[in-house]
Amino acid sequence: MKITFNDTYFTTRRTIRAYDKDRAVDTALIRSLIEEAAHAPNTGNMQLYSVILTTDPTEIQALAPAHFSQPAITGAKAVLTFCMDLHRYHSWCVNGGAEPGLNNLQGYTWAVMDTAIFAQQFVTLAELHGLGTCYLGTTTYNAPMIAEMLRLPHGVVPLLTVTVGYPAETPELPERLDVDCILHHGTYNDPSADRLAELYAEKENMESYRKFVAENGKDNLAQVYADVRYPRAANEHFSAVLKEFLKNQGVEI
Repeated sequence: MKITFNDTYFTTRRTIRAYDKDRAVDTALIRSLIEEAAHAPNTGNMQLYSVILTTDPTEIQALAPAHFSQPAITGAKAVLTFCMDLHRYHSWCVNGGAEPGLNNLQGYTWAVMDTAIFAQQFVTLAELHGLGTCYLGTTTYNAPMIAEMLRLPHGVVPLLTVTVGYPAETPELPERLDVDCILHHGTYNDPSADRLAELYAEKENMESYRKFVAENGKDNLAQVYADVRYPRAANEHFSAVLKEFLKNQGVEI
């Protein structure tokens, strides 16, 4: 079922983590959506990305531990691992008698941008066709493990994972910061502490977040984010793991 695009699509879209267990996703549809998504903007028309589609239930379950076995993957009908791919470009250049020069920070940045734009184009198209999707933020945490399972060659790095299926839930709409928090005119307008409090007030006062703060024994939501959800020690650990993996894959940053 294809949903007609309207001007409320983006303001009413939801991340779906529970999928209809009895309804499969047609791989021909996924292929068609990927073909469409590949028309997204990219750097120099190099298309520095590849995507691995996993639909076999056994293979999905094998991937799940790399994503901490979140329900969004254990119940998914399809899992797409979007990868930055310098390998294909490198091989093409070498075969053409040219010396590739993307195994550096600039090449990495281009590949990350290309892959992210491509993935989001796919997500939008998938949702417009009635599918539910969920980005898993765990891909770069366990990139070496995922790369081994998917047999990724030198120069290919998993960056984003999207789970897909037909929705079995209608979650509440997610909150977003007011546009005044993110839109700056002409130059960056650094908000004062009082202004920041105003901009984050709605988020801070939501019942779900207030409960989250209380459960974690914190004074406010900022402390929950910085101390519990995304603590420095964990960020530095996974940064070191990813940096070493990138080096092993031939990317120097």
